[in-house]
Amino acid sequence: MVSLRPLALSFLVVVGLVAACGGDSPPPPKENPDGSASLVCSDAGTTACGDVCVATASDPAHCGGCNKACATGELCTQGVCSAACSTSETRCGSACVNTTSDSANCGGCGVACSTGQSCVSGSCAVVCVIGGQRIAAGTVNSANACEQCQPTMSATAWTSRADGTQCGSGQVCSVGACASGCFIGNTFFVAGTPNPANACEACAPATSTTAWTARSGIPLLVGGSDVVAQGWTTIAQSPSSLTYGTDYVRLETSTPSNSRSGGQLLLVRSKAFDPARPYAIRVTMQVESVNKHNSLDSAAAILVGFTPTVGNPTERSQMVYLDSSAIGWADDTQAAAFPVTDGLFHVYELSVDAAKVATVSVDGIAKLTRNNFTANGTLAIGDQTNDGGFDAATRVKSVELRCQ
Repeated sequence: MVSLRPLALSFLVVVGLVAACGGDSPPPPKENPDGSASLVCSDAGTTACGDVCVATASDPAHCGGCNKACATGELCTQGVCSAACSTSETRCGSACVNTTSDSANCGGCGVACSTGQSCVSGSCAVVCVIGGQRIAAGTVNSANACEQCQPTMSATAWTSRADGTQCGSGQVCSVGACASGCFIGNTFFVAGTPNPANACEACAPATSTTAWTARSGIPLLVGGSDVVAQGWTTIAQSPSSLTYGTDYVRLETSTPSNSRSGGQLLLVRSKAFDPARPYAIRVTMQVESVNKHNSLDSAAAILVGFTPTVGNPTERSQMVYLDSSAIGWADDTQAAAFPVTDGLFHVYELSVDAAKVATVSVDGIAKLTRNNFTANGTLAIGDQTNDGGFDAATRVKSVELRCQ
């Protein structure tokens, strides 16, 4: 008789083997030898070293791999240990930073600048970013001294400095550009511009860019430049010529042979001065040649007070004549010896005070005086007469109204 116990055991073994070979049930989890679960690091760039996750690219205790420690003073950079921070840098954590310019560590580790600020010399400051460059507030544009960084106005472009700002020696800003001139009463004046309220003051940037500067005189004629453009007219009769040198205007007259009439040439400027106030007219001129005057006529004359075309009797009597070796009043009331035609420029000045006393000086030395001098504010210089045989050649370098 066959025993059933062995058969039953055999069946159970077969059934167990079949169940073990089936694909429906997962294998049991593997465990560490000590029975704990494996550490899984979820942060990118970290590796499990023991029971902690570390960044082996920057961790000096695990540089490039677990437990690969850097030496004292070294940093871990991209998984490689290197030398200590340079003298211009400070170690903040695992990094070397320049605390004078690092906006995250400005002046010290962890001192971060606010939005819109940058680290400048170890302090957080508002800056401009122009052309890709960070520029501290208040910095002047090196290419234009009339522009600067003003972040409150624009953080991306240069801002024009206020008109009148000093931008160089004798220079001020005007509409964003540096120029030689003065800024007076909120108005820009180019160098040499006279004060509209007082012609004896002018803009002189070398002296002041913020106030009018007193000047010794007012130019009425500058030699070498067109006299008409300077406000002068001419009274002329042939033969006569007006020509220009580098720094003078030349007047010449002559008399044709066997003629009773000669050339006349006068430079005339009306309203040159105020005859109701004291004044002084200074003429710098050279007399090349001249015929001797006769009473009330002169080929080289200075008339401070003139009515066209030759002057009225009063004006002609107080006219200053210049002969080859003398100077005097044309009515022959007074004269003084002087080498007029010596080939040099001389300064002839006629001044009239409040009492109407006129004084004529040459090169600063008084030569003539006259009481009760009258004038109408018009000047005339040159050959005053068209009489034959009364001619001259003169060079006028300048005419100036002296400031009193």
